[in-house]
Amino acid sequence: MGITDRKEREKAEMKRLIIEAAMQMFLEEGYEKTSIRNIADKIEYSPGTIYLYYKDKDELLYEVQREAFGRLYEAFVQNAPSKSPWKRLEQISHTYVSFGREHPDLYDLMFIIRAPMNKVEDKGGWENGDACFNYLLECITACIEKKLLRYTDIRLAALSVWSFTHGLVSLNVRCRFKVMDMEQDQINKAMEMALHEYLRLIKA
Repeated sequence: MGITDRKEREKAEMKRLIIEAAMQMFLEEGYEKTSIRNIADKIEYSPGTIYLYYKDKDELLYEVQREAFGRLYEAFVQNAPSKSPWKRLEQISHTYVSFGREHPDLYDLMFIIRAPMNKVEDKGGWENGDACFNYLLECITACIEKKLLRYTDIRLAALSVWSFTHGLVSLNVRCRFKVMDMEQDQINKAMEMALHEYLRLIKA
């Protein structure tokens, strides 16, 4: 291995170390309470070392988000593989809700806190969610082509499905289902039933 290759590998390893530490601290301590210095202390490097790779905490969260979306995409691939477009749409929807329910703190970092939208503006778009959204779009497209949905506009249909599932997960993540005076197992069942009914209503 040449010097250039070794340096690239060391750089990648350092970035991985930083991202893993940042994700752990964001989840355990919260994004607002975590500082670059905290992360540096955790990996036993100086804050200056982190600044060699990431200009601020916003940029670091953007990379943590990218990692999280990678996990969601892997969940789609694993749990929503059906060759039937409608069945796959059901699998995608239930996988999304299950992911948010099982990883509420991670979901909060991905979708609910405002940061790192400054980084998004710098990049000219939010690329982190592209693979996941495209997975949904491809499925929606196949459903519409086979006339399995009441929708005729692909992006409108995708927005509708995403918004409904996101609404369920967000209410759960922020504990808003407490207004319904239900235990968590009842909430989980209600979320699944609501999703099932929603999909029934949009099916052609």
